[in-house]
Amino acid sequence: MTTDLTPEKKAEIARGFTEAIPHCRALGMTLVDIGEGEATITMPYDERFVGDPRTGVIHGGAVSALMDTCCGAAVMSHPDAPAITATIDLRIDYMRPATPGQRITAKATCYNVTRSVAFVRAVALDEDENRPVATATGAFTADGDPRRKSNEALS
Repeated sequence: MTTDLTPEKKAEIARGFTEAIPHCRALGMTLVDIGEGEATITMPYDERFVGDPRTGVIHGGAVSALMDTCCGAAVMSHPDAPAITATIDLRIDYMRPATPGQRITAKATCYNVTRSVAFVRAVALDEDENRPVATATGAFTADGDPRRKSNEALS
């Protein structure tokens, strides 16, 4: 599916969408870079999101939200995907705990878009950028209407 939107307009839509999501604001996410099917989003360290008070490690749910949001933004900016999307499936593999006190950065690439599904890979890194905190692979809607009812095909 090809859209009539320019890459710049798609990036603008993705940026506005990401900045408008309440959980993105609550987690302090910042869209650093976006375009042509790639996105980078950072999230600062915040003690409110610590999952284990003994270690100070950020909860995996916050990392998951960061990666999901980054993957969606990458899809939204892809030249062959619609400017809206929804997560179909997201697998996250946690490699190690994020270092307490360090920001986490997610980088996502939408590497394939079919008529109805966009496929994405992502990595989350803390400030030790040589060792991933987590990796993700995902599938996102690419049919232009993430609200489509699954039973429409049965009618």
